Amino acid sequence: MGGASGISFSNAIWLLPVGVDVMRTPRNNDRFTFSAVAKDICMNKTILVLLCGVGTVLFCFRGLAPAQYLDYSFAANAKNGERIYKSGCVSCHGKDGKGAPESISAFERPDSFPDFTRCDQTTAEVNTAYRAVIEHGGPTRGFSQIMPSFAEALSSQEVDDVVAYLRHFCRNPHWPAGELNLPRALVTEKAYPEDEEVISTAVNVQGAPGNESHIIHEQRFGVKNQIEVDVPVNFQNQSHTWYGGIGDITLAAKRVMFSSLRTGSILSLQGGFLLPSGNRARGFGSGSTSFETFAAYDQVFRTDTFVQLQFGATLPFRTSIAPQSIFFNSAVGQSFAADHGLGRLWSPMCEFVAARDLVDEAKTDWDVVPQMQVTISRRQHIRANLGLSIPATNTQGRQKQVMFYILWDWQDGKLTEGW
Repeated sequence: MGGASGISFSNAIWLLPVGVDVMRTPRNNDRFTFSAVAKDICMNKTILVLLCGVGTVLFCFRGLAPAQYLDYSFAANAKNGERIYKSGCVSCHGKDGKGAPESISAFERPDSFPDFTRCDQTTAEVNTAYRAVIEHGGPTRGFSQIMPSFAEALSSQEVDDVVAYLRHFCRNPHWPAGELNLPRALVTEKAYPEDEEVISTAVNVQGAPGNESHIIHEQRFGVKNQIEVDVPVNFQNQSHTWYGGIGDITLAAKRVMFSSLRTGSILSLQGGFLLPSGNRARGFGSGSTSFETFAAYDQVFRTDTFVQLQFGATLPFRTSIAPQSIFFNSAVGQSFAADHGLGRLWSPMCEFVAARDLVDEAKTDWDVVPQMQVTISRRQHIRANLGLSIPATNTQGRQKQVMFYILWDWQDGKLTEGW
């Protein structure tokens, strides 16, 4: 997703062309090193205070359970789950997982009634989502009340066994598992393919008033692919006069190259074009069609701590008016949830964001972005994130920004559903 202002919100991708000179040695006073960044961060009191605040937030969440994106000790017995399913679930969900024939069902199927053989519907769901519905019934996640609670009938281990059996209905092992779908950061683009609508905004909190919003549509197709359309909308106060307009629109495609639930890792490549739809004179666009490319790698650990990495380049066709550039975005975070990991999800994160033009004497701009994502709907398909982007290097002329987004995972239901 391209952007013309401060922080670039996702920038699309395949592989860096051979012609891009990214190996040249920078000048001594502008080394692209983490030690230099650490020194600049330590000199910025605001960043230190916010990092301490992140630590305080993590301490406050210590009473909640991890979100269990990846449970390495998940020792479920699918054979026992099959026995339980056939004795207690088959009358509604059918022997084949597609649902019992409506002619013999005692209820009318709601629109959200699952077909467990549909890999596109089931693989994106995490085990804890299944557990929550089995233990507490459908309404706990905004589904129909015809799904009862089995908390009194099944032990925790038996619920795990049933979940393990339900997973076998999807016969294609190549679909990326939902446990690898990590919380969306404000800047760093994740590797997992999505079905989402996102409105993301950055507002200047110092200097000239202004804001930039991105209206983003992401849609999966096939097993490992996603298309993306990103439309930026800018409003800036320039010389005491407000101007507005769209920025450079991004059209991109993503493909998962590797994913493993066993290792907790996923790697994707994305490629696309930024169209020169923004007004270059107002600073809303580059004035040139650009090809953008990045690789995104996400890793979730045994403790459910996660790391997201993104590295790519923006390559304008007309370098005489817009320079080539590279960027590196990273996010580290942890998710917590009430009700033994089954309730509302809280995900404190911190991003470290870097961008550099590929021109002589250019400097690398680093930003630190502490933030918090939270699920809003019971179905967890509506989420919000709020953070603050703080320049850590080359701060002159670069502004702090309040950043936030609202996200709708439309594959999980309508905006009006799941509350």
